[in-house]
Amino acid sequence: MDKVRKFVWFPTPYHSVLLWLVWQILHDFSRGHMVLGAIFAIVIPWIVAPLSEESAVAKKPIKVLSYTFRLLIDIAVSNYDVAKRVLQSNRNLKPAFIAVPLDIKEPVPLTIFTSSVSLTPGTVSVELSEDRKWLYVHVLHLEDEQALIELIKARYEAPLKEIFGC
Repeated sequence: MDKVRKFVWFPTPYHSVLLWLVWQILHDFSRGHMVLGAIFAIVIPWIVAPLSEESAVAKKPIKVLSYTFRLLIDIAVSNYDVAKRVLQSNRNLKPAFIAVPLDIKEPVPLTIFTSSVSLTPGTVSVELSEDRKWLYVHVLHLEDEQALIELIKARYEAPLKEIFGC
């Protein structure tokens, strides 16, 4: 049964303020643009609010910072590794597809997980199985499939399970 949503003037107040501020930064600070920005900041969240699902809440917000830092470091290191491999010889590359078994089922942590895999150079999330039990990943250079699967699960999935309590 669908929940009936109660009318709220500002369903996402932070988004409304951010939207208004971005509007002001992109336009001059005339009265007309201030009013138009305010109208957009009120109307757009009203339109979008029914489309949003209940969000997952981070049970351990401090871990989010360490996860983000780890991801940024991994992106930098992977960028260097991919650049080195591409600039050397393409004959040594061993591209492959792998299937990563998933323990995460909730939409938000799963989206963050698949995005993290895609953001890391050398890997791209290709497809999520319909039953959400497998993530298919294209790898630019694969040495050991099982080792890579374990690395992906340990570096990205395990912290997300801890952060979101899945």
